[in-house]
Amino acid sequence: MILQYKTRISLIALLLSGVVAFAACKSNGNEDPVTPPVNPPTGADTTDVTMWLTKGDKSALLQRQNVSLLFKDTVNVNPTIKVDASQSYQSIDGFGYCLTDGSAMLINSLSAEAQDALLKELFLTDSTHLGVSYLRVSIGASDLSVAPYTYNDLGAGETDVDMTKFSIEKERKDLLPILKKVIALSPDIKILGSPWSAPSWMKTNNASKGGSLKPEYYAAYAKYFVKYIQAMKAEGITIDAITPQNEPLHGGNNPSMVMQADEQADFVKNHLGPAFKAAGLTTKIIVYDHNADKPEYPAAILGDPAAYPYVDGSAFHLYGGNINALTQLHDAYPEKNIYFTEQWVGGPGNFANDLKWHVSTLIVGATRNWSRNVLEWNLASDPSYGPHTEGGCTTCLGALTIGSGVIRNVAYYIIGHASKFVRPGAVRIASNVTSELDNVAFKTPDGKTVLIVVNSAATPQTFNIQAGGKQVTTSLTNGAVATYIW
Repeated sequence: MILQYKTRISLIALLLSGVVAFAACKSNGNEDPVTPPVNPPTGADTTDVTMWLTKGDKSALLQRQNVSLLFKDTVNVNPTIKVDASQSYQSIDGFGYCLTDGSAMLINSLSAEAQDALLKELFLTDSTHLGVSYLRVSIGASDLSVAPYTYNDLGAGETDVDMTKFSIEKERKDLLPILKKVIALSPDIKILGSPWSAPSWMKTNNASKGGSLKPEYYAAYAKYFVKYIQAMKAEGITIDAITPQNEPLHGGNNPSMVMQADEQADFVKNHLGPAFKAAGLTTKIIVYDHNADKPEYPAAILGDPAAYPYVDGSAFHLYGGNINALTQLHDAYPEKNIYFTEQWVGGPGNFANDLKWHVSTLIVGATRNWSRNVLEWNLASDPSYGPHTEGGCTTCLGALTIGSGVIRNVAYYIIGHASKFVRPGAVRIASNVTSELDNVAFKTPDGKTVLIVVNSAATPQTFNIQAGGKQVTTSLTNGAVATYIW
């Protein structure tokens, strides 16, 4: 990342300053500047708690605050968030984005210098970078590709059940080069693969959009996944997990494929799971990958005793339903994991409203409901919300807008408030929600406590954070998000 400073600072002063901050600066409409300056904090030399802030009016954008926050024994009447590290819940795999091949294409279009700076900004894990730790990629095209494709497209009437023509060659131009650079920066990053459709020749309608997988091709499609994981591994890319189908109840996207719960259970227990086992693959199988309004879908698969052993957990989106449905499924099947794998920001967006809703509902809400990750959709789009297929999403606002430069949008900050501080292996710990101060707390692998708070009230609030028998007093304007670390 290119560092810009408001004043001249000696190298010694910079080294002594500690963690640097993303500074607030002029915005352009609903977007933030192309290159956010990075300033070392000044003042507040003595503090027990560091505070990073984003405000709805963008006067602070993931910026470290120069305030002294000291734990004290004093008591006051302010609402109090009580953090209790003695109660722990799920481990965290990471926070990040969906890296569509369209996003990869846009990042790859940048100059070598700009691309290198951007990837370091996103994926390096030191305190000056965003530390994205989880990515979801599409297996073949998503609706944010230029056009539909799979890794085994054939001519009319052709079939290839042995996958002799399987190839990820189409990804060599953009996706593979970007993924390899990401892995070089963050070797432990987790990558989830999800298909939007099987090859058309396997489907009931012989088309990229809609239709279902023909039962006679279940075994061939299982082999397709095996080939994909092996091909990516040959490129140095480990696929940590897959879902059998993105949004299996939505056949109106392009590409898309409908897969009912009984069909997915059949596919997993009789074909995909056994194929992974035979190939010696440890890639996780995560079922469902759709909205929280149908928790009965993953429950039906987990309730199948033959499918259950092959399934790591269930993935959710939130274009329908309530985030609390994740806990309902967890309580029914506590040994199985929960993931949150996609949520869009509709362009042009409303920075203040989107910031508050996404942090409250997803960063806080999904993790308080047992999710091991939170992913925003999608990483990058162009100024016209492209690329996308004909019939794909026409208003999906990326975390980045890449055109003549790079603009950081609201999803950049939504994820950043977690990814920068809550590293993989962190564990969610107990905290209470009080006075519309939605929050979630974590204990990190290096022993720090991280508390993410959003003031969902209509007015500013002063409140306490209590931990270890002492408390610190802080305040947030309405709609503001803060990450506190001690």
